[in-house]
Amino acid sequence: MAEEEMSKQLQDQINRLQQMRMQLQMILQQRQQVELRLKEIEEALEELEKTEEKTPIYKSVGAILIKMKGKNEVTKELKSNKESLELRKNSLEKQEGSTKEKLNELQSKVQNALSLSNTSN
Repeated sequence: MAEEEMSKQLQDQINRLQQMRMQLQMILQQRQQVELRLKEIEEALEELEKTEEKTPIYKSVGAILIKMKGKNEVTKELKSNKESLELRKNSLEKQEGSTKEKLNELQSKVQNALSLSNTSN
């Protein structure tokens, strides 16, 4: 009976371990997407710096391009988006660290339980 409970508990921990690995993978993918978007914004801001105020600037919205009022408007919008994405990136990095820590703890518990069950057999 105690062995069955141990086996059930171990199986639950293994399932949680797999779920946490999937969660970590999702966090990593989200962080990569945010970093890619940040890079795009930084490149856009660099290009905007090179343009003159009179140069027409267009923004892609879905399948259409919209003419923007001016360089300053676009720059403000990009900087605002960049700030939001940096906050999101920081949040994801914290989540990643926390999840990795929990994952390592759980992995140690599972490995210990597996080694104990192997030595008792």
